[in-house]
Amino acid sequence: MSGDAPGAIAGGEAGGAPDDGMDPATMDALAGRSQSPYTLKERVGRVLWNSVGQRVFGLTFHNWYGARNALLRLFGARVGRPVRVRPSVIIEQPWNLSIGDNSSLGDRAIVYCLGPVTIGRHVSVSQGAHLCAGTHDYRRADMPLLRPPIVVEDYAWVAADAFVGPNVTVREGALLGARACAMKDLEAWSIYAGNPAVKVRERPRFA
Repeated sequence: MSGDAPGAIAGGEAGGAPDDGMDPATMDALAGRSQSPYTLKERVGRVLWNSVGQRVFGLTFHNWYGARNALLRLFGARVGRPVRVRPSVIIEQPWNLSIGDNSSLGDRAIVYCLGPVTIGRHVSVSQGAHLCAGTHDYRRADMPLLRPPIVVEDYAWVAADAFVGPNVTVREGALLGARACAMKDLEAWSIYAGNPAVKVRERPRFA
């Protein structure tokens, strides 16, 4: 997988009213932006999660990992054991989330699962990191929602405040440094830094 998909400028669910002075075809396309891209089941699930599930999740005591994992499973997430997800983590559409054994999501991390987000075993996603599996096709006037997947493979580390864009694979053992931005796949057992993220050196293998 690669982050060069159409609409790889990340972020989902843009909308807005069409502007005056445009040709009718463009006006019709822009009008379509107000229509929901979600199925009825997804809309109901989002309402329940955002109004109840995420709120209950955030009210749990900081080390009640089992309770939060159970709540995620209730909403369709696939969660290994043991998994440590902090109560301040923001998760969108948890039914698109899979987390492997012995992985962790740090405080204030955002896991934006418009598309599937697969996190492997022994993965660390540090505080404030953002996994964004959603974007728009910027080549079209109506900017339709795209939901490419994100994969973070075993032993990888997404450090504090780092960003992983849609359709990106963070390969086994890769390390994305603090506040770095990955819009393309990261090689296994390599360390990346900067915006856009570039490889700075190899990471020693321990697996």
